[in-house]
Amino acid sequence: MSRTSRLFELINILRAHRMPVTADDLARDLGISPRSVYRDIETLRSLGAPVDGQAGIGFRLGDGFFLPEFALLTEEIDALILGLGWVRQRADPALARNSESALAKILATTSSAFLGHEDPPPFFSAASLSQRMDPPHVAQLRDAVRRQRKVAISYEDARGTVSERIIWPIAIVYFDDVRVLAAWCEAKAAFRHFRVDRVQVSIMLDERYPGRRHALVKKWRQQDRDWRAILTGSGSAAAYQRADAPADGASSKED
Repeated sequence: MSRTSRLFELINILRAHRMPVTADDLARDLGISPRSVYRDIETLRSLGAPVDGQAGIGFRLGDGFFLPEFALLTEEIDALILGLGWVRQRADPALARNSESALAKILATTSSAFLGHEDPPPFFSAASLSQRMDPPHVAQLRDAVRRQRKVAISYEDARGTVSERIIWPIAIVYFDDVRVLAAWCEAKAAFRHFRVDRVQVSIMLDERYPGRRHALVKKWRQQDRDWRAILTGSGSAAAYQRADAPADGASSKED
């Protein structure tokens, strides 16, 4: 990590905490020494960043840095807390971690009267025992979707058969209980659906898949009416059962 990238990461860590963070904690998060943290803090201050605190006590980022203040209704903040709470409890570790920093940035730049209360919110998002956090490799799949890269995977289907594939990932659908990756499969020459907990990512290839992702998504939805019905279905368990079972005549299905 370059020093410039590290300074931005330090700012993000400080922004995500409303209470002072010690140099030791910052050093552990950044993978550097506490002495380097102190140097970086002084660099940020020299650049005009409102970093408060001192050695032995901790540091925090002052209000209004980078993002302008904006107003949110109390109900809008309620929606953000609930929505990002869902992500924090169910998404892969990288997305969960960034949901916390995203909420911290939003709350740090709002003039809502909700701020200033130290009590926890009166509502929480709670995952059931069957809803576990997504595996870490989902972050790689999300990155491949954004960058439109081909991915080599191993996949274990519902019957326990393992196969090697080259896929073009185009979307991840988040149901309550499962996540389903939609992708073009080169081996099948068709769209296929993969449960992300059954996917093992071998490598993200340097090769971009042809065309634009939004065109592939449009074609995927047009070709498979059954899958489009799943996307708008209300029951995640029933929706998953339909996605997991081969559908006669469907152009895209889970193998």
